[in-house]
Amino acid sequence: MTYSLITLSYNKLDCTRRCLSALITDSIVDAPWEMIVVDNGSTDGSGEWCDTELVALGARYGVPVTVLHNPGNIGCSYSRNRAIAVARGEYLVFADNDIAPRTRRWMPGLRNALVSEPQAGMVGPKLLYPWHPFPIQCAGVGISKRGHVCFRGRGDPVEDPRYGRQEPVQCLISACLMIPAALLRKHGAFDEAFHPVQFEDFDLVYRLREAGHKALYAPAVEMYHFESVTTQGTPTVRNAAVVVRNGLLFQQRWRHLFELENGPDEAACRWRKIEPVPFSAIGALPLF
Repeated sequence: MTYSLITLSYNKLDCTRRCLSALITDSIVDAPWEMIVVDNGSTDGSGEWCDTELVALGARYGVPVTVLHNPGNIGCSYSRNRAIAVARGEYLVFADNDIAPRTRRWMPGLRNALVSEPQAGMVGPKLLYPWHPFPIQCAGVGISKRGHVCFRGRGDPVEDPRYGRQEPVQCLISACLMIPAALLRKHGAFDEAFHPVQFEDFDLVYRLREAGHKALYAPAVEMYHFESVTTQGTPTVRNAAVVVRNGLLFQQRWRHLFELENGPDEAACRWRKIEPVPFSAIGALPLF
């Protein structure tokens, strides 16, 4: 098995159905792959849909789908680590349940980028908003000297030349992220101290970078991201408070690195408000 795609599900059935189905039907892959879904105690039928329709869809496309069930919404790191333990792929692909392909050969594209760059240990695509004219949602991540986060290119045009070059970056988000399984076996996976979600991916990226591995941004691969569908509106997750708490933990743990890096200035880290298009209003998306 070459790729194991790991994703989480907690309610949000409409988004889960659309995106996980697209990951199976709209992906062109160069080697065997599997999908592992961890359902965190959904109450809207998401778990049952994964068990039945998603498994059947995967079978029709030759993609084995494994569904793991947690008794409740017990955290992103724990759930991903549970999936990692059973994954059979040489490359682990973390994808949120609000990600869909724009580049159909996205998994081979990420792997090709990874092996093309000496010392690269993880790779992420150019993430786009799923509405015309498809502005950038995240083109890799910058971290300021004070530990503040900048989603590079957020809201800028998809063709902006500043984000058209494959290059190492300070950080990547796990909304769509490929890492060789061997690296996680060697250096550890997601730290459950970042409960229930937020900054667990940054912590992992910095841990791998500290071990000498580059975080690579690969703009030739483009994916749609329905931003924050996974966490926003989840009653059990006080998202703003979690961001603050886990952000402080990340800053304390990795200040010795990002203080010495040539990260973005503080002005670039001001969060740019993007008015979302309602999920129900988003139609068919172009594929390439």
